[in-house]
Amino acid sequence: MKRFTISKIVAGATIAAISISSSFAQTNLGSECGCPPVGSRTVVAMSSLGVNANGELLASQTLTCDKIYTLDQKIYVPKNMVLTIKPGTVIKGASAALPANATALIIERGGKIMADGTQNCPIVFTSAADPMDGSYSVTNVGDWGGVVILGIATNNLTTANVYGTGTGANGVGFIEGFSAANARDLYGAGDAAFPTNDDNDNSGILRYVSIRHAGAILAIGNELNGLSLGSVGSGTTIEHLETIAAADDNIELFGGTVNLKYCSVLFGDDDMFDWDLGWKGKGQFLFGISGDSLTGLHTTDNGFEADADDDKKSPVLRSHPFLYNVTLIGNGHIVPSADNTGPAAIQAKELTEGEIYNSVFANFRSGLHVAGARSNATNKGDAYDNWTDADNAYNTGTGVAIKHSLVVKNNTFINFPTVSPNVNRFALTTGTMVVGKNPPTSWVITDGTAADLAQFTADGNAVVASVPGIDYNWAWNSAAHTSYANNSFHNIPLTNIATTITAPADGFFSTVNYRGAFDATKASWLSEWALNQVLTSQQSNPTDLNNDGITNTIDFNIFVGKFGQTNQ
Repeated sequence: MKRFTISKIVAGATIAAISISSSFAQTNLGSECGCPPVGSRTVVAMSSLGVNANGELLASQTLTCDKIYTLDQKIYVPKNMVLTIKPGTVIKGASAALPANATALIIERGGKIMADGTQNCPIVFTSAADPMDGSYSVTNVGDWGGVVILGIATNNLTTANVYGTGTGANGVGFIEGFSAANARDLYGAGDAAFPTNDDNDNSGILRYVSIRHAGAILAIGNELNGLSLGSVGSGTTIEHLETIAAADDNIELFGGTVNLKYCSVLFGDDDMFDWDLGWKGKGQFLFGISGDSLTGLHTTDNGFEADADDDKKSPVLRSHPFLYNVTLIGNGHIVPSADNTGPAAIQAKELTEGEIYNSVFANFRSGLHVAGARSNATNKGDAYDNWTDADNAYNTGTGVAIKHSLVVKNNTFINFPTVSPNVNRFALTTGTMVVGKNPPTSWVITDGTAADLAQFTADGNAVVASVPGIDYNWAWNSAAHTSYANNSFHNIPLTNIATTITAPADGFFSTVNYRGAFDATKASWLSEWALNQVLTSQQSNPTDLNNDGITNTIDFNIFVGKFGQTNQ
C-alpha cells in the first residue's frame, strides 16, 4: 500500500503560496459532515416546502445538505416556527426582475432560525448564479436580498419619531428594505401582538454561516443588507458569521441587544457594520475589508457607521455598544460617492454613544469622525458632544450633561496623518450635518482641533504609518474571479500590538492582551474561504491545496508537481 508523504507538509507561507494560486471552489462543501458534492445535490424551491399566500412557512422545516434550497421568493419564518439548517447546507437566493420582488429569508418576531454550522462544514447563503466552483466574482453584489431577523428587544422608536413608516405603537417599526409595510416585517415590541420588550429575546443561532452576494436595492435609501437585525435580543447567538459582496451594508443593527463575535465582512458596497436606533449589544473579534471603489467597482463607505436615530431629534435611548478587538481595512477612498460623509473607519453620527477598545483601523479617509449637532437638532448630544472632554454640557431633555458616553480608547490607526497636509487623510475629524442625508456635500469635515487631538492621544490611541504584518496596499484584479488572491494584504500582524486595557470577564468577552481581531500566535479564526480570498500568508487547512473542502490525492498531486516528491 502506498503511503503519501503529504503529512510531512509544513504549514505556512510556502503551502499557502501553492494554495492561493489554485481554485477557490467549494464543490465539496460539507464533505467532512457526509454531505455529497454540491453539483450532485437535488435543487428544491423553498416555496415548495409549504407556504401561505404571504410566503410564510406553514410548519417548521429542516434543511439538509443533500439538497440545494432556492429562495424563489421572500420566505418568512413566522411566530412559533423554527427553520433548522444543517451543517454544509447551501441556500441560494434567486434574482428578481423587479427590485420590489427581491428574494430574502425573513425570521419574524417569535420565529427562530437554527443555522448551526461547523468550522469544516459551514452553511452558505449565496446567489442562484453562483456555481460554487470558484468562478463567480466577488464583484457581483446585490443579486438577492439577504437574511433578515426580527425580534422584540428594546429600540428607541416612538410614534412621533420613527424610522420609516410609523405603526402607531411606540417601540415598533417596519424593517428597512421592503417596499410595502406589512405585519410580517415589524420589529420591536409595544403593539398588540408583542406588548412587552424582551432584551434576552432568542431568535436562534447563526454560527459558521456565510452570506454572499446579497443586499438587493429596492430603491435608493431602501436597501436590504447582507444581514439585517431588527431589535434582535441577546439570547440570539451570532458567531463565526461572514458576509461577502453585499450591495448595501454588510451587517446592520436596528436597535436590540444582540452580540456579535468572530464576524467578518468582505468586499461590501456600503458600510461594514452599521448600527442605529439604540443598539446596546457587544462585539469582539470583528474584521472587515473594503472593496475597491477606486476603480468604480464598489462604493464602499464606512467601517463603523454609528447612529442612534438617523436624521431625527433626541430620543431617550441612545445606541451604546461595547466593542473590543476589531480590525477594519479601507481602500483609500477619499471622496464621498453614495451617502453620508464616508468613508471613515469610525463614522460616529447622530446621538450615538458606545465604547471601542483595542482595535486596528487602516486606510480610510478619516480615522475617527465625530459629528457635531445637526441643523435640525433641538438638543445636542451628537457624537462630538458625547466624545469630547471639553466643558460642553448640553440639554438632554432632563438638563443633565452626559460626557464620555462615547469612548474610543487604546486603538491603533494606520496611515492617518495626525494633521492632514491636504484633504486626503485625517486621523480625527469633526463636522456638522445639514438636514438630510443627501447630497454628501451637506457635510462639512475638518481636522480635529489641537485639544481634540490631545484627547485622542491621551486616550491611548496610536497614529502610525505602518504596523509589521498589516499591509493594506493591495491591488484589485477585476478580470479574475480570485479578485483578491494575488494582493499583498496580510491582516495577521507578525507581532501582537500590546494594550493596557482588557475586555471584562463577563461570560461573553474573551480576555486578551492585544489590539485587533487576530492573535499573531494562533491560527486565524476566519473561514477557510475568506483566508484563501484575503491572505497570502496563512490558511486554516494547509493540506487542502486546491481549496475544494477536502484533503485527498488531488492535493498530493499538486504538492508533487511543485516539489518533485514521490510516494513511498
